[in-house]
Amino acid sequence: MRRLFASVLVVALMAGSALSLRAEQPKDIVDTAVAAGSFKTLAAALTAAGLVDTLKGKGPFTVFAPTDEAFAKLPAGTLDALLKDKAKLTAILTYHVVPGKVMAADVVKLKQAKTVQGQSITIDTSKGVKVDGANVIKTDIVCSNGVIHVIDSVILPK
Repeated sequence: MRRLFASVLVVALMAGSALSLRAEQPKDIVDTAVAAGSFKTLAAALTAAGLVDTLKGKGPFTVFAPTDEAFAKLPAGTLDALLKDKAKLTAILTYHVVPGKVMAADVVKLKQAKTVQGQSITIDTSKGVKVDGANVIKTDIVCSNGVIHVIDSVILPK
């Protein structure tokens, strides 16, 4: 009886450990951004552009993610117009994505990075870190399929 109890206890402990390990696994880029609560506009834009499944995909991706406040800085009516223009919205959103997992320690060594959109973003590390003039305000949010760096402005392709 003791052996049976000990075996059941060991199995229960192993199952509990497996569950807690699963709970600690990072979420994908989209789920991480949604859970943060400060990327509602980005999530809505990704949905409108049809990019949610892509950014939930295997990756890896590096996303320079503008906050809700960053989107609020756009001139009045700009966001509404973009949400109605899927091609332009997609170009802007994919301009915020770099293929591969580029951590902050790597970003500071770069002068530019080619985006999924096709053009390169300019990286300036002379006073903090800026991408195309947007300040990087939080780095290295690790996700299951890449990394998010938070920026304070929406960056636009040239």
